[in-house]
Amino acid sequence: MINHINLNLLRSLQVLLEECHVSRAAVRLNLTQSAVSRQLSQLRELCDDPLLVRSGNQLVATPRAVALLDRVNLVVTQADALFNDIPFDPAVWKQEFVFASSDYVAQFVVPQLISVLGQQSPLVDFSYRLWQQDYLHQMQSSGIDLASTMLPEPPANLSSIKLGEDGSVCVMRSQHPLSDIESWSSQDVVSFPHLKVTGGGDKDSHVDMALKEEGLQRRIAVKVPFFSTAVKVIENTDLLLIVPEHIALNLARDSALVYKPLPFECLVHQYWLMWHPKFDHDKGHEWMRDNVLNVMQISPRSIGMI
Repeated sequence: MINHINLNLLRSLQVLLEECHVSRAAVRLNLTQSAVSRQLSQLRELCDDPLLVRSGNQLVATPRAVALLDRVNLVVTQADALFNDIPFDPAVWKQEFVFASSDYVAQFVVPQLISVLGQQSPLVDFSYRLWQQDYLHQMQSSGIDLASTMLPEPPANLSSIKLGEDGSVCVMRSQHPLSDIESWSSQDVVSFPHLKVTGGGDKDSHVDMALKEEGLQRRIAVKVPFFSTAVKVIENTDLLLIVPEHIALNLARDSALVYKPLPFECLVHQYWLMWHPKFDHDKGHEWMRDNVLNVMQISPRSIGMI
């Protein structure tokens, strides 16, 4: 039967039964009196009942109409609620939330984010994944809710917020032979072997392209996935490490490392927080984005300071 009902008639039925007056009902429904009269005829046929009958100069509801009114009120109220936003309460939000980023973000930003979740949204299960370049085209199928990485431009087909930008620098142990050289060259940069951190986003290909234009190429002697390992290796060898400046700043703060600006120009790194557009208006996702963005902006170890 529902297939044959114009659901707009339910609102008209509700108002007609409340007013027991076609003209007043028409005003409330913002319809013409003739349109409401036609709807009343349709409702009478649908309900197999006159619904409103004349008694002197007024209309009165039939027993069938009186019995219908409570049920109609319930259905209309439920229909209205169906399309109304449900207030979002992070304290009762229950979901697994998957976040992908470099291991640097995992080390310095994720702990602060988890602290916020523990205080404000304790029912959320937080899952971290190390960012892989393939994820850029697989955000939907990979199950990743939110990701941060460096890209030369806003990611196509994804929603995003730019977090900041900075350039590359060269990190070395504090007693490295190059550490005290005031004026150094591209040739110096390639005169020692390098270490590359492979986990997360692309951190140093800009440098390789700039060196290639000068006819130079560095030797990548060691590859490791984590910054924690990289720091220990660099502290105890003459290997060089090229990373974004905000990372170098924090690595040097906590270890016996120093860093130097590169002696040549190369492109800056741009950092993005990104997600699938289907989450643009999702209240929980929006709340999580705001918190991730806030942590990244206020953390002294994040790119928000660049």
